[in-house]
Amino acid sequence: MAFLKNIIIQKESNHDVRQWHFNQKKIIWFMFASLTLTTLLIFAIADRISTGLYEKRISEFRLNYNHVSKSLKILNTRIKALDKQIEVIEDKDIALRAYAGMPDIDQDIRELGIGGMNLNSNKYFDNIAPVINKELAILEMDVEKISREINFEIKSYGSIYDKVKKNIHRISKIPSIRPVDGGYLNSTFGYRLDPIDNVKRFHHGQDITVKSGSPIYAPADGIIKRAYYVGGFGNHIKIDHGLGYTTLFAHLSKLKVKHGQKVKRGEVIGFSGNTGRSTAPHLHYEIHYYGEPQNPLDFFFSDISN
Repeated sequence: MAFLKNIIIQKESNHDVRQWHFNQKKIIWFMFASLTLTTLLIFAIADRISTGLYEKRISEFRLNYNHVSKSLKILNTRIKALDKQIEVIEDKDIALRAYAGMPDIDQDIRELGIGGMNLNSNKYFDNIAPVINKELAILEMDVEKISREINFEIKSYGSIYDKVKKNIHRISKIPSIRPVDGGYLNSTFGYRLDPIDNVKRFHHGQDITVKSGSPIYAPADGIIKRAYYVGGFGNHIKIDHGLGYTTLFAHLSKLKVKHGQKVKRGEVIGFSGNTGRSTAPHLHYEIHYYGEPQNPLDFFFSDISN
């Protein structure tokens, strides 16, 4: 097969004729240069496309990582909030057991019931960043812990419910509703500075700020033991509920009951006011169990109802 030895390219016009002569060596050089430039161009285009795809992939990964990271933070915040709510449920569980005449659950038994966290059970994934793996592992342990705590409390409340059904008469004697609708809770149970003489004293009840004339409700069935005006309490009422429980209501504007009268849970017994040693309209509310003052907040289980 013969190879081209010479190539002549000619360009003619009205004035002259131009020719370009290419020998075999120039043709080979031209073909090699063309092939090299084409190869380089292909590599450059491929590299540009590859770099673009890589940068796009990295950008998507960053966006996904940030989204997952933010979602994990939100879930962790919610889990911490659930943890606090479970602590409240546990406190209420203890109080309910006392009202139902049931013994407290020993702390060792409670911890055994909810179990511990098994670090070896965490699931790790090769295609997820290590920091995300760690957050997922912690989240998984927290969810398992809360799940066990909830199941434990469900069983405990089930036991309380069964006990309450058998002892409904006793429950009717336990103060278990708010004595007034709404209001602002201040001057809680415990030590405080007296608002009148600024001396630190133990406050035996819960003050609830409400406008004067708000209805006051009996928190449980009982018998009125006191209903009159006296010193610092002003117009006040004391109810004996039996089973060791008594309640006291002070600074009332008006009394609706009298000594010896029987009352039912949810019955209006008077109206809030500002009588006695008081700086503003409010209800001072106390609960005693065999003479020992109790924190009224532990007894607010429901709205006013019979």
